[in-house]
Amino acid sequence: MNKLEKATAEYQKFTQEFESIIISTVNNQGLPNGSYTPFVMDESKNLYIYVSGLSTHTQNLDVNPHVSVLFIEDEAKTPQIFARRRLTYNCTATLIQRETDKWNNIVGKFQGRFGAIIEILRGLADFRIFQLTPHNGRFVIGFSEAYDIKGDNLDKLVHLKK
Repeated sequence: MNKLEKATAEYQKFTQEFESIIISTVNNQGLPNGSYTPFVMDESKNLYIYVSGLSTHTQNLDVNPHVSVLFIEDEAKTPQIFARRRLTYNCTATLIQRETDKWNNIVGKFQGRFGAIIEILRGLADFRIFQLTPHNGRFVIGFSEAYDIKGDNLDKLVHLKK
């Protein structure tokens, strides 16, 4: 297996290690906000987040649909803090309307993954589901091992070279 094949295999399973993502949003004045949220992902790599309307990141998504998401290796597991494995996607957020078939399907996925807490959240009117549709990304495995993510299915890695 060559280096690109190994990186692709690692990329394909990397997100399975996570239950939450770090998200970066921007408000209507251009001020950034970093936060995190649990997520579910579909087969097309769309991410779904179930978030409170009171949170800064939700208010930002209401006015600016551009969001960056980060999956990053646990500090305790990395052999080199300067080279933590990480995956970023640049996404566009779309609100999923409550009580539609799609909304109910996504809530079911959240309940299957996170359990009883979802029944409580489901009853809170301010909680919303956003679909984060990734357009491109970057996967970093270590020093000199960074790859741009391209392709219609975000399945092509292109090694970054100096």
